Amino acid sequence: MELLRNLFEGYPNLWGGGVAHSVLILSLVIAFGIMLGKVKVAGISLGVTWILFVGIVFGHFNLNLDEHLLHFLKEFGLILFVYSIGLQVGPGFFSAFKKGGFTLNMLAVLSIFLSVLITIVLHFATGVPITTMVGILSGAVTNTPGLGAAQQANSDLNGIDAPEIALGYAVAYPLGVIGCIVGLLALKYLFHANTEKEEAEAERGLGHLQELTVRPVSVEIRNEAVDGKKIREIKPLLNRSFVISRVRHQEGSGDSEFANADTVLHLHDEILFIANPKDMDAIIVFFGKEISVEWEKVDKNLISRRILITKPELNGKSLSQLKIRNNFGASITRVNRSGVDLVASPHLQLQMGDRVTIVGSELAVGHAEKVLGNSLKRLNHPNLIPIFLGIALGCILGSLPFMFPGIPQPVKLGLAGGPLIVSILISRFGPQYKLITYTTMSANLMIREIGISLFLACVGLGAGKGFVDTIIYEGGYVWIAYGAIITIVPLLVAGLVGRYAWKLNYFTLIGVLSGANTNPPALAYSSELTSCDAPAVGYATVYPLAMFLRVLSAQLLILALG
Repeated sequence: MELLRNLFEGYPNLWGGGVAHSVLILSLVIAFGIMLGKVKVAGISLGVTWILFVGIVFGHFNLNLDEHLLHFLKEFGLILFVYSIGLQVGPGFFSAFKKGGFTLNMLAVLSIFLSVLITIVLHFATGVPITTMVGILSGAVTNTPGLGAAQQANSDLNGIDAPEIALGYAVAYPLGVIGCIVGLLALKYLFHANTEKEEAEAERGLGHLQELTVRPVSVEIRNEAVDGKKIREIKPLLNRSFVISRVRHQEGSGDSEFANADTVLHLHDEILFIANPKDMDAIIVFFGKEISVEWEKVDKNLISRRILITKPELNGKSLSQLKIRNNFGASITRVNRSGVDLVASPHLQLQMGDRVTIVGSELAVGHAEKVLGNSLKRLNHPNLIPIFLGIALGCILGSLPFMFPGIPQPVKLGLAGGPLIVSILISRFGPQYKLITYTTMSANLMIREIGISLFLACVGLGAGKGFVDTIIYEGGYVWIAYGAIITIVPLLVAGLVGRYAWKLNYFTLIGVLSGANTNPPALAYSSELTSCDAPAVGYATVYPLAMFLRVLSAQLLILALG
């Protein structure tokens, strides 16, 4: 009993000056929090955020860590978390600002602006300190990096931590999850949305996702202008991005064959092409008539296989440089990157971890596979240089001061913004400079979960001491209402604008709003409403920008009004 008492109280001479005590407390907080996070009520779970609440309980009973160690682990966990997020979203960050993606991101910006505006109004109307209001804002939109950015900005500004930021976050977070889901459900009834019709439109690529997805279509050629022309001669006439992968000539055996730039097309030939939904109608009208062909039954000599890019020397090379068609007689028809299919245009640069769909004879595909890699063992080897080099650069960038008009103190991106920006840039542009930035999804998830677990545990432990007094005796329960306003009002306003001004598909819209709130439980709820990918694609399109703006706005609010 004496041993346990000393261990929990952090007796200084036990096991190396309290190290065992610190590890024990931290491990128990994280373990209990993760276990509670698996509990669902009405299909909804708070996930790893339970670690924060368990940390608050431990902190309330004075089961805590050394102050300096607590601060270090909190900041280090935050760096790991935001850096792993940047590595994941970076490859698709800039492509999300194409025409359709730009519209979706502007809707997310509107939602973010409204939540910040409401926070400022509530601050001046109620007299609640801006530190508390920023914590409530971060909890209401379930944005943990924003919480970290606010804490660091306050520390840089005042030289001390502000536990009320974490208190506001902890109070507002549960209703932030539930309120977002309730708001999405309310939009469904406000729109009188016919879910079957909305789902059918989403599957056809409508709802501003035309430039963010690709799909295959079969067409019978009826345009006499195409008769007798090679595919390379036809593409300039259309001025659209597409790939013809297979052709079945009506004259001959009726078997399909692999298509390349020199394939000659004739009237009544059947072709399979891959393109963005926004280009589909124009391409179909140009060639002739859309038909239904079961290519798996037609193809006797051709196979289609998905192959992983795992050779480092291919990182950053364009498809035209590989010369797969000329060397092997096979064709790459699409490239899947971070869950999104891209048209296999000649100038598209490959990255480690891309999954390409290749069509050709079994022998040709086999030869191409040897060139491309397709070795999971290679991908499983971690690339640590870009991780730690990127973190170092992120810390340097986060420490650089920037002056903004109207803000007396210089703004720093901090340990949330700096590593996030660097990781996005490295993962997007690294392959062009032969820097391998790929990490497996499991490795990325492991880094992210360790980071967020350390961060939330330390935040909870630091905020636990005054949590009960704040809620019960200092009117902290009113913060729940403030958080509900910040969660629901921007969501409803942005939802109405997106629906009636920009004519967004319902499933795309709820994915965008979930991403604007950086709310994974809301995305999970949205995805359960439909079998199409529209919510996930909408979420992924706006999530990187939303994450960055949430972090930046939290810092600016503290520096401008703190």
